[in-house]
Amino acid sequence: MIEPPTPAERALYLDVLRAGRVMLREAMAQDPQATQRLIEFGLLAHHSVDRSLTAVNPRVVGARIGEGMRTRGAGLLLRAEEAPTRYESLAQAYDSALGRVERSSVVRHVHDLEQIRHGILQLESECREEILAAQPGGARPHRFLRQSLEQTRKHRAAGIELRTLYQPGALADPPTVAYAAEVTDLGERLRVLDEPYARLLVFDRRTAVLPAAADHTAAAFVEDPAVVATLVDRFERDWARSEAVDWQALAGRPRESGVPAELTELLAAGLTQRAVATRLGVSERTVAAHLARLREHHGAETLVQLGWLMRGEEP
Repeated sequence: MIEPPTPAERALYLDVLRAGRVMLREAMAQDPQATQRLIEFGLLAHHSVDRSLTAVNPRVVGARIGEGMRTRGAGLLLRAEEAPTRYESLAQAYDSALGRVERSSVVRHVHDLEQIRHGILQLESECREEILAAQPGGARPHRFLRQSLEQTRKHRAAGIELRTLYQPGALADPPTVAYAAEVTDLGERLRVLDEPYARLLVFDRRTAVLPAAADHTAAAFVEDPAVVATLVDRFERDWARSEAVDWQALAGRPRESGVPAELTELLAAGLTQRAVATRLGVSERTVAAHLARLREHHGAETLVQLGWLMRGEEP
């Protein structure tokens, strides 16, 4: 959507924004063409779980369009810089509807479970780079596993990095283990930490969501950069102390590392990255990519630890 929304599309977007959530069938009955275009270009997020629509931050849409235009060449650079401003009037309406103030100091409390769920879905639809999650407790709620798997598939297809922390109780629940095996196959990194920690979600290191009540009936949506940075630091500290798990083995289907056997043998023998590349006639970059896969497969934090694990010894 390079051109600004038409009056009909703008009116529909504002209707959805004011309502917070509108069922797809209702929007299609009102204006099917405007609905399809707003979904196609990202101003409305379609949530397949309940077939509802929510409004997406127009600044995110504008920035995404601008980025795409920049990649098509210097000749479109000027128009790319102008793209975000085309959505400024809608963005102001978006900020007003959410009661937002300056982004550097926002902490928004939500006390309705449905609004919390859709607030998180909205952040997921706007996310572009990374989602960090700390999920305390044991088994994950089984009724949400299929939905979470589909979300993970979409995120990974979009190139979004995913890291999640569980507690040891998850290891004893077969559906949770099977789910973890599926998402790690898709590229999500999922570890276990045998310590108490609080529930946390962080989107693109810009917005964090955490409980605002002991019974999880309220949530705080935090956008203050200093607070979000502190929460990210806490997550990284916990991640560094957590343990990798072979979820595929727990689910009864051990997986291969995906690294050629001859390369693994040379690395296990102690050859350097450059020596392995020379011996196999490949680039060092290719060897480095295989090393990254091996580290993830064996749960190794360093190359030294990887060497010990590949020899079947304890570091």
